Amino acid sequence: MVTSARSGARRHGAAPREDTSEVRESIEDYLNHLSMERGLSSNTVASYRSDLSAYADYLEEVGIQSPSAIEDDNVRRYVRDRLTGYYSGRTVARRLSSLRGYHGYLVLTETAKADPTRDLTPPKLGKRLPDILSVHEIEELLDAVDTSRRLGIRDRAMIEMAYGAGLRVSELISIGLSSLFLDEGYVRIIGKGSKERVVPVGRTATEWTNRYREDVRPKLLTRAQPTDVLFLNARGRPMTRMGFWKILQKHVRASGVRHRVKPHTLRHSFATHLLEGGADLRAVQEMLGHSDISTTQIYTSVDREYLKEVHRSFHPRG
Repeated sequence: MVTSARSGARRHGAAPREDTSEVRESIEDYLNHLSMERGLSSNTVASYRSDLSAYADYLEEVGIQSPSAIEDDNVRRYVRDRLTGYYSGRTVARRLSSLRGYHGYLVLTETAKADPTRDLTPPKLGKRLPDILSVHEIEELLDAVDTSRRLGIRDRAMIEMAYGAGLRVSELISIGLSSLFLDEGYVRIIGKGSKERVVPVGRTATEWTNRYREDVRPKLLTRAQPTDVLFLNARGRPMTRMGFWKILQKHVRASGVRHRVKPHTLRHSFATHLLEGGADLRAVQEMLGHSDISTTQIYTSVDREYLKEVHRSFHPRG
């Protein structure tokens, strides 16, 4: 009986069938290799499983049971008939990457003599502009935090710091009391690759952080769990990435903001608003902790998009 791609998707994550083909057996071998030998996460392996299960469905439909029987034309037809025009360029590129990895493994283990994906050209991908909030939306988000409550003061301080200093969420939750130099107007951050940088902290973020540190944090901290970490959860333990994500989503829902907002959105908005205000690109690079200025330059594209939107909105022939 022919197996459809849709039914294959429903089997995602299930154990291989007893009547599995050689192709599916080799896919399971490859997934085990990714998990056991390369140490990839379960989520990443699940993504490979989904991509390769759909590929196996197609191969079975065209009568191919053995990985050594897969030819260049089979792969090209799969891409043409099942991927191109049905998925975004990024999804197609990801699925092609899964196929390349699988076929490279077949050659490595001498299960197949040649790699039929070697001449595949991935789709050209344009730069994905980061999600950002306008200054007004940032204000709406911050105003939605109920600071009459103890945890509201903490939440306001965290969001102010994340946006005001352009921090990654991992950097935000790792700030230690010993890293704060708020009287001098900066915080010391340990970023990617354990690289240290000094980031300016604005007046508003300083005020809320000081209020939290002096009035709220001592009440959250317990003697049994002393820690230098600045931001704590309701049980007095260091804040986690997921903890801050949930806090942010709670306040986004309470605000008038209708965009998707992730912790990194605050960092993107920080950089964009600085550049819109005339900040030097090198200075923004330094504050973000980017080792390569080309990473920072994506925000100049955002700035151009903002200018185009202003033109469309206000020019009589926009």
